[in-house]
Amino acid sequence: MRPPAGIYVHLPFCQRHCFYCSFPVSAGRRPAARQRYWSLLLREIDLWAAWWHGENSVATDLGLPCPGWAEGRGQEGEGFVSLYLGGGTPTLYSGEELAGLIQTIRRLLPVEATAEIAVEANPGTVTRPQLQQLVAAGVNRLSLGVQARQDDLLARLGRGHTSAQTEAAVEVAREAGVPSLNLDLMFGLPGQSLAQWEETLRWAVALRPDHLSCYSLIVEEETPLAGWLASGRLPPLPSEDEGLAQYELARQLLGEAGYVQYEISNFARPGQESRHNLLYWHYDNWLAFGVGAAAHWDSFRWRNLSDLLGYEAAMAAGQFPLAEVRPLTRHEQMEEMVLMGLRLREGVGEEEFRRRFGCSLHQVFGTALDRLETGGFVQWRPGGRLALTDKGLPVGNQVFTEFLLD
Repeated sequence: MRPPAGIYVHLPFCQRHCFYCSFPVSAGRRPAARQRYWSLLLREIDLWAAWWHGENSVATDLGLPCPGWAEGRGQEGEGFVSLYLGGGTPTLYSGEELAGLIQTIRRLLPVEATAEIAVEANPGTVTRPQLQQLVAAGVNRLSLGVQARQDDLLARLGRGHTSAQTEAAVEVAREAGVPSLNLDLMFGLPGQSLAQWEETLRWAVALRPDHLSCYSLIVEEETPLAGWLASGRLPPLPSEDEGLAQYELARQLLGEAGYVQYEISNFARPGQESRHNLLYWHYDNWLAFGVGAAAHWDSFRWRNLSDLLGYEAAMAAGQFPLAEVRPLTRHEQMEEMVLMGLRLREGVGEEEFRRRFGCSLHQVFGTALDRLETGGFVQWRPGGRLALTDKGLPVGNQVFTEFLLD
């Protein structure tokens, strides 16, 4: 049986461009542009479905492997276990359009009947009829980009919603029968105090989501936020110690509220973990469609053009809109499997690593392992799993660099 695999679809349109965002998104485009992209996206999915079924020459032309498991397609346990519609703001499209997209993908590719089907949304862009259509189409997870409780912090980030709209969106999702609800939160914001972060956490818990993601703000170069911070137009970011205190507060309060931390930034009620994101952390396979989307399949990684006009030109010419196709070296695969697996509280499995590469973690990373174990940053857990300790968790990025082989 093949490892599980997922599908990611990128819908890049937003009502406005958040000041910190460096993703391939397009803000303020007219509905005609969204519809033109829609038709080209469906054309790309057709191309990849032909690859899946062995009906085109992608392997020859682009160096990509054939999936190699066409004989198992459509059988339970051999199809796609997740379908994730991300953005951008997918819910700028109607419920009917998104439901049609899901149905098209199910028709062309073997999405399992029990698959997790998730949609991202921003508060203020969802309605009850729209979500009811999505639930009827099989959507069983909604992820709301909430970020903060305080409207002044939201405005500082360039977000297009208020806390009242978040509360209304949660209520609408419940009324529509969405089975699982995630809220994305951000800490380490310009001028954000520990008290404000605590208020955000307690407010979010009171909304009773099934899953919470708590990410530290990353200031990307060439974003408006980066320029405004550098010029002093915005209050400074919390210090490193203040950011660590915010992270530890999230771990404490969410744990007390019954959420289990299963990944560095993610907390869930038992059984509500993100199945799609677990594919990334378990270093499994996923296809990706849409402008700027990136995929991983066996020993290959590829990504689409991130320029919307370039994507449209490629698709109009009937070509795969690829910006890069890269075979991964054996060392790169080893690194990536460890770095992704260590993000999980359960860690990366020795047996899974040995099965994939024919050697043990210690044979490859022995010197780093000895140093990190001695320092108390990693430990071996029952079942032969290497994991970050509580000491290593908040400095995970520094720990990860120890596993770079080249």
